[in-house]
Amino acid sequence: MKKIVPVIMCGGAGTRVWPASRETMPKQFIPLLGKLSTFQDSLLRLGQGVFEAPTIITNHGYRFLVKEQMAQIGVKGEIVLEPERRDSAAAVAVACELAAARASDAVVAVFAADHVVRKVDVFQNLCLKAAAAAEQGLIVTLGIKPYGPATGYGYIRPGKIIAAETGVAKVEAFVEKPDLATAQAYVEQGYLWNSGNFFFRADVMREELRAFEPEIAEAATRACAKAKTDLGFLALDQESFAAAPKTSIDYAVMERTSLAAVIPADIGWSDVGNWQAVWELSDRDEHGNSVRGHGLVQESRNVHVRSDDILTAVLGVDDVIVVTTDDAVLVLGAQHGDKVKQLVEELKRRNRKEAQEHRRVYRPWGYYQSIDNGERHQVKRIVVKPGQKLSLQKHYHRAEHWIVVRGSAEVTRNDEVLMVHENQSIYLPIGAVHRLINPGKIDLELIEVQTGSYLGEDDIVRLEDVYRRV
Repeated sequence: MKKIVPVIMCGGAGTRVWPASRETMPKQFIPLLGKLSTFQDSLLRLGQGVFEAPTIITNHGYRFLVKEQMAQIGVKGEIVLEPERRDSAAAVAVACELAAARASDAVVAVFAADHVVRKVDVFQNLCLKAAAAAEQGLIVTLGIKPYGPATGYGYIRPGKIIAAETGVAKVEAFVEKPDLATAQAYVEQGYLWNSGNFFFRADVMREELRAFEPEIAEAATRACAKAKTDLGFLALDQESFAAAPKTSIDYAVMERTSLAAVIPADIGWSDVGNWQAVWELSDRDEHGNSVRGHGLVQESRNVHVRSDDILTAVLGVDDVIVVTTDDAVLVLGAQHGDKVKQLVEELKRRNRKEAQEHRRVYRPWGYYQSIDNGERHQVKRIVVKPGQKLSLQKHYHRAEHWIVVRGSAEVTRNDEVLMVHENQSIYLPIGAVHRLINPGKIDLELIEVQTGSYLGEDDIVRLEDVYRRV
């Protein structure tokens, strides 16, 4: 059998695990459980004996995060950039177009970047079975055997067995997330959780999309035909892609096609959909408590604490989750995990920047982190990776003082090019054209003190930029 073409969807925001996950650094890029992110774990379980090199579909804002995390684990693949979010149907349509350009009957597998699979060998074996059924013209999903009556998942009602040796069955129906009593009945009747993993031949899925959602199919065809390669990324054509209606592949195809099939899967799967799921997947003590980072729990049961920097102590309470970051604290009753999304929406309505971004903001050259700010000043820690450079820029409203604490900086200031070493500083007056480069072999770390009447990030006039942000 031919190798499977794996496609990883990597564009979601993961608001249910706020404040660790935010728009600028969503949950698929965070080490929620182990040392690697769920995106990296997803890549590593795509063994090369079964799969071809992966295709990653993400957005412009995450492109350098994707590239860096792939490089960290030595995985190479194609990174495709959506100009805007159009939900999963458009992304699947694009995956079909790209796979069909290599071979029209290529078998494609679509996975989410933020799911956990504990039984990797079983998963890979089931992928082979699903791909074999897909080669015969079916659209196959992995239906997860329920661990209990969960209300946070959609369900699949399996029907007639198609292939006894693989367990592939026709899908009788996809059903929405149920209430608890209905979920209990579904489990007793042998329903499966909908994992959102799909296997299909590129030509088969293209035809189903053209039949059910011709606008999406046409938009994907044109977006790929007009796509351009930029800095090693494949950027889809914005105008073409924007014409695709927003809908999921479940609604667009899976709930309407006669080709839907399912394989029951017991693979240690979770979509890590909320903090309760993180607690369930974490190592716990004899009282059910789990601590990641700087935490202390006493006289409590079934508590999850996550704090990377600040000591967080919990005493005398049960069934709570406490997540501490450097700018926000969440205290959550475990049974209310799915309500965090609504809490984040309320924070957005109140224009709280904590709803969408961390104090540490990642850029293609490294990151900056806010340390202190006032009415006319702001202090940041800036880290520039070896060989990277910021844009040539100027500001209309602020001056900057840079103090190098590690490494060496090559600084352009108007017509001067200066080397600034550890324990040295440089002043950049308002209006000065400047650029920062790390010419060394180690990270460049500096403290930036901004002073002026306006300190917003939009007071940056870029004149040149290797990352094409001018």
